[in-house]
Amino acid sequence: MMSINAIFDVAGSAMSAQSVRLNTVASNLANAQSASSSVGGTYRARHPIFAPIHDAAMNGESGFGADDGASAGVQVLGVVESQAPLEPRYEPTHPLADEKGYVYYPNVNVVEEMADMISASRSFQINVQIAEAAKTLSQRVLALGQ
Repeated sequence: MMSINAIFDVAGSAMSAQSVRLNTVASNLANAQSASSSVGGTYRARHPIFAPIHDAAMNGESGFGADDGASAGVQVLGVVESQAPLEPRYEPTHPLADEKGYVYYPNVNVVEEMADMISASRSFQINVQIAEAAKTLSQRVLALGQ
């Protein structure tokens, strides 16, 4: 059986993960048009990697009060760089052009990043609503004892 407090842990971990996701989207969008004179110096899109957290289930606990799998949170394992190809553009007059006249731009897809931003924002907002609902439930339980 999941306690009401576990709801706050789950929603909190989700909000934290979505904050990381929003930060990487912001970084990607900020660098979407940053130019470089070499492949090695070009910004590459970054994406967070999420994994589930199963507190009591991971520890092998069972029985009354143990985690039934419903109170799984989320954790950020790390942030990885995209391996998608960079965008070389032939711009011989650009101050950062290499000896062949190419300037390298990041592998950031602005449309995908905007969709990811909307998704992360909505996920964060939903988890705020879940935490608010759990708070209301807790207050109602406390009011029963009066």
